[in-house]
Amino acid sequence: MRATPARRRIVSEGRGLEPRSEGDRAMSTIAVNAPAAATATPVDTEVHLTRRGIDKTLVALGGVFAIVLFIAGGLLMWGHNFSSDYVHKELASQNISFPAAAELTTEGRTDLVQFAGQQVTTGSQAQAYASFINGHLQNIGGGKTYADLGAVQTEAKNAVQAAKDQGQPQATIDDLQTKLTTVTTQRDTLFKGETLRGLLLSAYAWSTIGRIAGIAAWVSFGAGVVMVVLVVLGIVHERRLGRKAVAKA
Repeated sequence: MRATPARRRIVSEGRGLEPRSEGDRAMSTIAVNAPAAATATPVDTEVHLTRRGIDKTLVALGGVFAIVLFIAGGLLMWGHNFSSDYVHKELASQNISFPAAAELTTEGRTDLVQFAGQQVTTGSQAQAYASFINGHLQNIGGGKTYADLGAVQTEAKNAVQAAKDQGQPQATIDDLQTKLTTVTTQRDTLFKGETLRGLLLSAYAWSTIGRIAGIAAWVSFGAGVVMVVLVVLGIVHERRLGRKAVAKA
């Protein structure tokens, strides 16, 4: 067997100088046969889960989830009530009412006859009256909006001023002024109508959000009740397992 470099060194040194005592000889042996450093071995840790432990964990989580559902349901119901009350108060303060059924039929709005004579106090009524206003706005200014008539009004103003500067006959100036007055009146009417229509549609939107919040609140309450039932069943099951464990012991 070939000696390693370290072993050769020790052997060659040993040839030149023999150990003078048993202690020196022992030290030489230790130096040659030094053991390797010990390495730490990983220890696997096993976690034992019992059926009762799992049931207790699920019961605790279910209880927390049920509380969260009831809190969420309460907040959603508050939002529903707030939205409904706010929309009702705001619309009622405007004192807006639908025309009679005969008038709606004459205008061809048979789709609104169901609201005839009613005061606008709900989101659905606000949406219907916004549709009624829009029907009138389409007949003003050839279907143009308030913004569309801005350029027409400016052009009419410039035409009146140009006629005055050029010294045209008064009849021509009066005719141009009449056109300007008509456009201005139409634009003012469109502004008021579009503003009221926008407010009514906003009320309808908030009413819809409130209605959705109310539905979500009842769903949350229902899920909370189901979760409470599951928690109670879990507690009963966990206690049965406890009694069985005691009986076996």
